[in-house]
Amino acid sequence: MDPSIELLPEQFQINPSLPIYEQFVEAIQGRIVSGLIPPGSRLPSVRELAAGRGVNPTTAARTYQELERMGLIVTYRGQGTFVTREEDVIGEARKTIMRKAIREFKAVAGTLGISAEQMLNFDKEDSNASES
Repeated sequence: MDPSIELLPEQFQINPSLPIYEQFVEAIQGRIVSGLIPPGSRLPSVRELAAGRGVNPTTAARTYQELERMGLIVTYRGQGTFVTREEDVIGEARKTIMRKAIREFKAVAGTLGISAEQMLNFDKEDSNASES
């Protein structure tokens, strides 16, 4: 793996209420779709990931299994694990993340008794007011 590429951000904090592998999957997926981990990048081995983050190797293996199921990484026996070079797969993962964020945004707006559009308008007004 290229030492300049961080698989997980240094300040990554584990949320004890969620399975660790799910948190790793979400964080790595986000870094792949944003380009922080470029297509074709070699990833650390399961053991390296586990040791580097102080987690059980089973957790690291499950993380990679899920990312592989999503098509975001590929493992070549004897060569290692790499980020897919298939831009369409990465693009679909990006759309999945966007859909989830939009659903969550709309849900928050609903709990406030306003529309998503009203929240966006508030953001514009608030940004303009703080720039003044």
